[in-house]
Amino acid sequence: MFPTAIATCILLFCLILNSSSLPSQIENATFTLTGQHPNPEAVIQEVQRKVNESVWRRNLFLLTEKDQCQTGNPIDDCWRCEPNWANNLQQLADCAIGFGRDAAGGKGGKIYVVSDSSDDSAVEPKPGTLRHAVIQTEPLWIVFAADMTIDLRHELVVSSYKTIDGRGSAVRITGVGCIILESVSHVIIHNLQIYNCAPSKTEELGLSPTQREKKSKSDGDGITVRMSNHIWIDHCALSKCTDGLIDVTEGSTAVTISNSYFSHHDKVMLLGHTDSDAADDGMQVTVAFNRFGEGLEQRMPRCRRGYFHVVNNDYTSWGLYAIGGSGNPTINCQGNRFTAPADPNLKEVTKRLEAEEKEWEDWNWRSNGDVMENGAFFVPSGDGKDDIYAKASSTEPMSGVLIDQLIQNVGVLCGPGLTGGVKQSGDGSSNWNGYLDGRMNFGGGASSPQSGTVTIFLSFFLLLVNSLIF
Repeated sequence: MFPTAIATCILLFCLILNSSSLPSQIENATFTLTGQHPNPEAVIQEVQRKVNESVWRRNLFLLTEKDQCQTGNPIDDCWRCEPNWANNLQQLADCAIGFGRDAAGGKGGKIYVVSDSSDDSAVEPKPGTLRHAVIQTEPLWIVFAADMTIDLRHELVVSSYKTIDGRGSAVRITGVGCIILESVSHVIIHNLQIYNCAPSKTEELGLSPTQREKKSKSDGDGITVRMSNHIWIDHCALSKCTDGLIDVTEGSTAVTISNSYFSHHDKVMLLGHTDSDAADDGMQVTVAFNRFGEGLEQRMPRCRRGYFHVVNNDYTSWGLYAIGGSGNPTINCQGNRFTAPADPNLKEVTKRLEAEEKEWEDWNWRSNGDVMENGAFFVPSGDGKDDIYAKASSTEPMSGVLIDQLIQNVGVLCGPGLTGGVKQSGDGSSNWNGYLDGRMNFGGGASSPQSGTVTIFLSFFLLLVNSLIF
């Protein structure tokens, strides 16, 4: 087994060297949007490194521990294996990956407990309601005292530095407008079921305790992100909204959408406003570890102009297409599983919109490590030349054959122990009042995670010992 150990050493050493070269690459680049990464390839490599580390660690622990919670999903493994995670809720803010990895949310702020599910006033919301929490000017980590359904009567405009954390309760968001992130930064939305969202009318809304503003009508998206950065949406379940389930547009960037379950909808996810909106050149979005489930037609996602990393997702079917785009986006697909519908005319994963082949043949679309089932096929394009989006190539991704392992807890997590993922919240969920005592009134900053280099050396040491012993 000694040669195996040597090979492992060489592989991990190469990963370390590759990571160490990133600072010099960053120094030679320039930013366009707030939050836009100067070298998207570096972010892609970091995602793959974290997934590979988590999978290796899980496989190693399986040799010594019969009952262990490691899944290989680096987001979940970051916090769910801590038995007392509820005593350190804000550790979650250190667990994001991809372009939205630096989203702080309400880290370092107070814990705000939502105890009232009503939504009576759009201008002067009652203390204890979700609307009152999200318009406060200070960083807040927002949790829920019990299971609740919040039937919005107006669009819910969320301010910067907020985490809406539904862990431990079954929290459902529905009604008018749903969740709006506009010109904000550092927002985390976690463990919510969002469904049946309808358009809102033009009306006056309270945007802070002292600011009111007339807002134009919304389209009825589940979550709308406009002109915003450092956004992370994780472990949500979205379905049956009027327009899109998630729309990210108008110069938004540094966004990660992960571990979520999408179902029963037409236009699922729009990333980019229009083909002519130059602000979206700097859009960078990671779509990772999601399941695109039953009853979906298209836009999983539909991309414009920017750079999009679609990694380790499960596509169970589609009505028109899975991944589409226009306006010369870079789409980097890695380690996904695509299961085509039965219709022989709908086997293609990709769709270029509003462009002839002579135009889109230079668009940089790549597939690497994807698993194609039931006749699915991906049409790549682009000549690989360097451009403002960077090449759509990367370190070796974790193969799509591991999808069932990586997304086994996809969607809304249920119950205080969060022992498994469910498609929709409410199935077997219970409240967690026992966690919301006086100790939780003020939230401290989460503990710092180990550096990437330390983690790599730890994995290297464990794998080396394992190889020598066995």
